Amino acid sequence: MNSDLWPALPLDEWQATYATLHMWTQVVGKIRLVQTPLVNHWWNVPLYVTARGLTTSAMPYLDRTFEIDFDFIDHQLLIKCDDGAVETIALAPRSVADFYREVMHKLHELSIEVKIWPVPVEVENPIPFEQDRENASYDPEYANRFWRILVRADKVLEEFRSRFIGKCSPVHFYWGSFDLAVTRFSGRRAPEREGADAITREAYSHEVISHGFWPGIRTSGPTERSNSDGTIDAPAFYSYVAPEPAELNQEAVRPNQAFYSSEIKEFILLYDDVRKADSPEAMLLDFLQSTYEVGANLAFWDRSALERARAS
Repeated sequence: MNSDLWPALPLDEWQATYATLHMWTQVVGKIRLVQTPLVNHWWNVPLYVTARGLTTSAMPYLDRTFEIDFDFIDHQLLIKCDDGAVETIALAPRSVADFYREVMHKLHELSIEVKIWPVPVEVENPIPFEQDRENASYDPEYANRFWRILVRADKVLEEFRSRFIGKCSPVHFYWGSFDLAVTRFSGRRAPEREGADAITREAYSHEVISHGFWPGIRTSGPTERSNSDGTIDAPAFYSYVAPEPAELNQEAVRPNQAFYSSEIKEFILLYDDVRKADSPEAMLLDFLQSTYEVGANLAFWDRSALERARAS
């Protein structure tokens, strides 16, 4: 049963689809960025998990409203308007350049004129969308697996979020870093990050503990699960504290399979360990709760004021 709900997602088998889909979500995400007012910590820009894929949610355009949805069941992109107009684009092997042009064309057909900065963010050596013919892969099986994992992870992250009564983000899908995340706040401002750009300053203006899922992460890890160079390339759940308190890396967390990566300064629980567990949801919740607790304790968060009382 776990293999159906938590399918395998070997990074080396879907890396090309991953890279292409990352760029496609950036095209769509940048439309949401320019169509919505800034919300603290960039909460206006992410996408959200749906029963069929990912969505921008409703966005204003003049006196109209529209949204853009990725459907990973029928494998299409839908642009839907409040007047009933709909345009679709097939999700199939095609370059980022072709996808970008088609999205802009379909918006024009709907009399929606949107201008975005057509350069990807949070990636090395970014290629402008209209020039990117390198990323052109789409395997529907792996796109569907990726979405099904997001559905399961979203459910657990929402349960974890419900335990906190302090300021907390929705469960977001960030198209820049291509991860699903939920972030808790202590309520205190964080020290200014020296040399930080405007995006980073806004994102980390206050103390946070963040948890989430990356469909592919490169980090150091336990020897028996590492590549020959000592790294791990695999989907994983993560937890980090910002600013990071001293000695966080020495704390023990649950489950036993979790570890601290000194390379990226985060606690990591590999997705394969979760999906193979007798109860993946229980294992993941244990990871989220235990990493939050060690971070909040070391950072002296007022936990009694921030957490919902749990039934014994």
